[in-house]
Amino acid sequence: MAASARVNTPQRIAGVALALFNAHGEPNVTTNQIADEADISPGNLHYHFRTKHDLVMALFNAYAKRMEALVGDNNNEPLELDVEDLWLFLHLLFETIGQYRFIYRDLTNLCGRYPALHRRFRRQSERLLATVHQACRGLIQQGMMQASSQELDGLGRNIAVVCTFWLAFDQVHDASHHEATQDRPDRAVWQVMSLISPYLDSETREQLNALADQYLS
Repeated sequence: MAASARVNTPQRIAGVALALFNAHGEPNVTTNQIADEADISPGNLHYHFRTKHDLVMALFNAYAKRMEALVGDNNNEPLELDVEDLWLFLHLLFETIGQYRFIYRDLTNLCGRYPALHRRFRRQSERLLATVHQACRGLIQQGMMQASSQELDGLGRNIAVVCTFWLAFDQVHDASHHEATQDRPDRAVWQVMSLISPYLDSETREQLNALADQYLS
C-alpha cells in the first residue's frame, strides 16, 4: 500500500495544482499552497517536482498530449467530416481547454515566463489552424460549404482566435457562466460554428441549426 501511495503522489500533486491554478491563476498559487492542499510537506512536493516550473510543464505536457490526439498529424488532406462530426471535435477541444483553463487564463504571462511552453503552444496553435483548414476543405469537397481560399484563411484565423481567447472573453463578459465553462463547452462550440454557418449550403445550415437547438437547449 505504501509503495502504491508513493507512485500516486506525483499524480495527486498535479491534480491539486491543476485545481488551484484553474481556480486562482498560476501566478497566484505557490508550491507551499499546493503542498498544503495535497496534505504533504513542501519537501515531498519538491522531491517529485523540483521547481514550480517543472510542475507547470508537467501539466502542460498532459494538456498537449490531449490536444495532439485531437488535432491529428495534419497530413494536409481534407477531412471527411459533416457538421455533427465538427461539432463533436470542437466540443472535445473546448472540453480540454476548460479542463486546463489556467493556460488560457494567463496565456500571455505564461508564455513570457516559460519560453518552452510558448514555443510548444505556438506549434500547437499552428496544428489547430491546419486541422480547421482540413475540416473546412473537407466540407467544401463534399459540397456542403463554399468559400474562397482567402475567405478560408480568414475563417481559420478567426476560429483560432475564438479557441484561444474564448475563456478570457467569457469570464469578463458573463461572470455568471465563466466558472462552469469547462462543463458547458457547447456555448463556445456554437460561437465557432456561427462563424462557419454563413459559408454552408442551406441544407447543411439547417442541420447545424437543428444541432444547436439540441445542444443549447
